[in-house]
Amino acid sequence: MTEFGEAFKRLDQFIEQTMELAKVPGMAVAVTDRERLLRVSTYGFADVAAQTPVTPEMLFEIGSISKSFTSIALLQLCEEGRLDLHEPVTRYLPWFEVQSEYEPITLHHLMSHTAGIITGMEFTGEVRYEVWALRETEATAPPGTYYHYSNVGYKALGIVLEDLLGRHYGDIIQERILDPLGMIATEPIITHETRKRLAVGYEGFYDDRPLPRGRPLAPATWLEYAGGDGSIASTPADMAAYLRMLMNRGQGARGRILSEESFDLMTHKVIEAKEEGRGSYYGYGLEIRDTDGHTHIEHGGGMVGYYSYVMADMDDGLGVVVLMNGPGGRCDEAIAKFALKLLRAALHDQELPPIPPINPAKIENAPEYTGTYRAFPEQSRGAISKMLTLMAEGERLMLRYGDERMGLERRGPDRFYVDHPDFALFLLRFGREKGKVVELFHGPDWYTNDRYTGPTTFDHPQEWDAYPGHYLSFNPWLSNFRVVLRKGALALIGPSGDEKQLVRLGTDVFRVGEDGHSPERLRFDTILNGRALHANLSCGDYYRTFAP
Repeated sequence: MTEFGEAFKRLDQFIEQTMELAKVPGMAVAVTDRERLLRVSTYGFADVAAQTPVTPEMLFEIGSISKSFTSIALLQLCEEGRLDLHEPVTRYLPWFEVQSEYEPITLHHLMSHTAGIITGMEFTGEVRYEVWALRETEATAPPGTYYHYSNVGYKALGIVLEDLLGRHYGDIIQERILDPLGMIATEPIITHETRKRLAVGYEGFYDDRPLPRGRPLAPATWLEYAGGDGSIASTPADMAAYLRMLMNRGQGARGRILSEESFDLMTHKVIEAKEEGRGSYYGYGLEIRDTDGHTHIEHGGGMVGYYSYVMADMDDGLGVVVLMNGPGGRCDEAIAKFALKLLRAALHDQELPPIPPINPAKIENAPEYTGTYRAFPEQSRGAISKMLTLMAEGERLMLRYGDERMGLERRGPDRFYVDHPDFALFLLRFGREKGKVVELFHGPDWYTNDRYTGPTTFDHPQEWDAYPGHYLSFNPWLSNFRVVLRKGALALIGPSGDEKQLVRLGTDVFRVGEDGHSPERLRFDTILNGRALHANLSCGDYYRTFAP
């Protein structure tokens, strides 16, 4: 029998280091092989205020990992001859409607995120209305040709299960998956009763700006939920049992819940999932990746206050479950990846990999960003400074701001966080010209350095002056966003700092993102005193707020 003791010690060190840096409140991790649970470990607090530690029995919401449960239930019905994945959705939901010039959307398209429909804004906790509201949206690509992650598509699939079987979604998942796998601690839907067993979920203290590392979190908004896109709450041991079933190709400890043929359908590479990162493909409720010559099946989950990841090596038969009760900058996936590397090395009696260094202030290519950046008055009337100077100090990138010097922290390609109140609302984002960094953006402000050779004046339609501002809703999934006008173009900036160009499609309608197939739309209306008071983002309503 393989000894994993040293691998587990190193994994603990990495987890503790990661949690300290990201300030994750609590975490539970399970490791399993094809036959048995190898380990459950817990870290941190389930309730920070009460100093209640995480225990193995506590529930965590697993979010979109639930999509694979929905897919399994649908595949079971296919085996029973009760539905056909390649029939139009309207065969099972006659009222399902999306504006489209293309062929009908099928269950297969929804299961593989290839229907060409919106992600969904979670603007109501009632799944049927959100699916009904798809009639106000448009499919923007031929079904089966374009990957765009869609929660509302899986909401529709959950309703198909309910209408076909005449039972509630939670009862279907309980009877068809949880009970046969012995997942006795798992809850298929999230209710007030579930809350008693859940670790407390946490989010950033501020919901309108990038999250500073190491800053206090606040208890997340509590929500009840039942839907096919993500309503399961589970424990690490139960999720390890689920992974064992997947690693055994549909065979559970008490019997088979999915045929070999159905499992092959579930894990075949339907389409490259470019939104999820290089080398990722989507099947039915699962991502499939080729990693270091091994086939991985995996999926992440995000709920309000909860983050999770499951990953299984189908060749070596090793699986990892990571459950967290607070944001951590995708450290759940990083922990799962490192855990599998450690386990593989131990299994094959190889030297254990070193703990990956975690230093967000380390920027190897810092010299690429150095220089003096000046704001153009016409483009940046409210700029926090007329001039910003970036300097490299070893592998750190420093910003000179007045009499202060501060280090930058990488948050993505050419994107950095500055830990200073004047920079709190937006990331610094750099632009390139022929590979060279030539400009810098901070929210609506635009700066250029000596290498910039492009235009400095830009025209835009006069009516666009009404659109920039901060828009708010009471939707805890996306409570707010900002619209900025910069270089003659509009952009939408989310709380985390993610930015997407707005491409005009009509007088007051914009496509969100440069991708011509993106189905997401932003509409403005109710113009008062030259300012739009209302914006609709893919069926979700937002209203201009007084806050900057």
